[in-house]
Amino acid sequence: MADLPLLDARDVHKTYRFGALGVEVLRGVNLAVRSGEWLAILGSSGSGKSTLMHLLGGLDRPDAGQGEIHFRGEPISLQPGSALDRYRNRDIGFVFQFYHLLPELNVLENTLLPALVFGARSEGRTAVRQDAEALLGAFGLGHRLTHRPSQLSGGERQRVAIARALINRPAVLLADEPTGNLDAATGAGILDLLAERHKQGLTIVMVTHDHEVAARATRQIRLLNGTTETPDAT
Repeated sequence: MADLPLLDARDVHKTYRFGALGVEVLRGVNLAVRSGEWLAILGSSGSGKSTLMHLLGGLDRPDAGQGEIHFRGEPISLQPGSALDRYRNRDIGFVFQFYHLLPELNVLENTLLPALVFGARSEGRTAVRQDAEALLGAFGLGHRLTHRPSQLSGGERQRVAIARALINRPAVLLADEPTGNLDAATGAGILDLLAERHKQGLTIVMVTHDHEVAARATRQIRLLNGTTETPDAT
């Protein structure tokens, strides 16, 4: 078991149907993510990067009989509904290009939300709130706890989104174009934040179209024509 990847895709296919038309997005993707790794998945727009992330995170399923996603050696699609909910909420943290913060909630409330769903944390609200405040403080947002998303900059919103993704102490952070909506300097700050968490042991899978962003990861693969390959050293 020690040699098993933490998260892996095995010959995964995904086709979307629009009436009689089928669009094959993934054509036998294989990848393995080891615990503590920071993997960057490169690909142009429309290459299937986000589709792959949704499959890895249990938000969607591969085509029937056409591959499987495994977490700690177990196929996630065979899990009962409650276990799959737990996987999405506890084992995986999601960060997206567009922050998806709830506008009616303040910074602290947005961060706490995943911990309050399905009783995801058992320590009690006081301990969870302390964790959220510590995360936000570490991300430079300790003075913004009661602000709403509309009062924040883009970089601050993404920091809140990352804190929210980490509140349940996930095994893997899935980051889908986490700097794609930010200017270069602000994006670099977000990557610095991810790098610091990676040094602390967080496993990260990040998709991007930007080679400079991908260079921050410890390993890169590329999606091309619905399959994965290792980019050239150049």
